[in-house]
Amino acid sequence: MTRIEDQAVVLFQGDSITDCERNRENDNDLGRGYALMAAAVFSSKYPKKQVKFINRGISGHRVKHLQERWQQDCLGLKPTWVSIYVGINDSCRNEPTSVEAYAEGYRDLIVQTKETLNAKLILVEPFVLPVPEDRKPWREDLDPKINAVRELAREFNTLYVPLDGLFAQASTLAPPRYWAPDGVHPSPAGHALIAEAWLDAVQA
Repeated sequence: MTRIEDQAVVLFQGDSITDCERNRENDNDLGRGYALMAAAVFSSKYPKKQVKFINRGISGHRVKHLQERWQQDCLGLKPTWVSIYVGINDSCRNEPTSVEAYAEGYRDLIVQTKETLNAKLILVEPFVLPVPEDRKPWREDLDPKINAVRELAREFNTLYVPLDGLFAQASTLAPPRYWAPDGVHPSPAGHALIAEAWLDAVQA
């Protein structure tokens, strides 16, 4: 049986991978990616639970941006579950966030969520694939951030979605560009991979 309770409110938070072209003028729009896929499959499996899904991912955002809007786009929505997927923009822009600042900001999101809402958390680790070739050096900055998310998941006993390993494994079955054409943004197959892993984490 799934971990998610009846009448739950599940919030997806993050950057463009979560946003995925959602209509921000429609509070109920879930975008076109893994959030929509996971919510659709879950809702079809458990219609009697009447779980509400919300997407507040915003393209380009980093941990600091989530902190700036956490009151409005998380705490104020009173979710009972919060799924956080952020990190690639903290690593792969001209001015990367330090590992310490990333971990500190991420910790702040978790602490606020637990203390204010006592909501359950699902942490989704960021990933990058080596397409094109210039993505390979990104690993040097991203790997410590992935480890920081794993440590936070252990510390706060959250659910965890190990995407980096899953995408690496999937890339042995089909070329990396099949799963994420630019190494970062998933294809439809990549989004389905995330959705399946997310559903596995909540035992749906």
